[in-house]
Amino acid sequence: MSTGSQHHSTGTPPGRPEGAQAPLLRKRFDDGLAAGSPFAKWAAVWKKMLLVQDGSATLICETLADGPVQLDVLHQKVTADVPEGVRAHLPGTSFIERQVCMSHRGEVMMDNLTYVALEQLDPEVQRHLEQGLSPIGYIFDIKLTRKRPVPCPDGVLSRLWQRCGVPDPEAARSYVLEIENTSCMLITETYRSGMLQGLPLAGPGAQTA
Repeated sequence: MSTGSQHHSTGTPPGRPEGAQAPLLRKRFDDGLAAGSPFAKWAAVWKKMLLVQDGSATLICETLADGPVQLDVLHQKVTADVPEGVRAHLPGTSFIERQVCMSHRGEVMMDNLTYVALEQLDPEVQRHLEQGLSPIGYIFDIKLTRKRPVPCPDGVLSRLWQRCGVPDPEAARSYVLEIENTSCMLITETYRSGMLQGLPLAGPGAQTA
């Protein structure tokens, strides 16, 4: 299991790791929205929808981007050193720790930190993860899965922010992913302002409420 950054676009065959990429723009979900404006109010509703939806966030990203999105694997390794909040939801002592970000046109859409219990890991899912080149959301297409929302563990959020910065707990959520009725993953997602790409937000001449 490798550690470090890998880069590719989802929805395309994995290619060779690319060279140095231009820095990604990473902003909190609400950054740049005029407080009290119709656009800020609309974005607040959209954020609530993202936080409660029960489908694949990967597919939402691709829908908003109208095509493949960029996936960067920032960190992936097997470890026993996990926040206590992980052990409260997953069995065993050995875990895959995997952090990725998804972006489109140079702007981050989502930062994710995932813990996978190796003792409960399906071999097909393990092969998928070991490749480290496609989003976990694609597992939904190959296995019967169910999401169970849980409070975001403080230790997991802290570790997420340590690697990517720009804390935004109000735009974060955690859930346990059950595959064939077995709890095997704890996933924490943070939505970024890139999730507003292509949506009807305020332009330079827009009027605020």
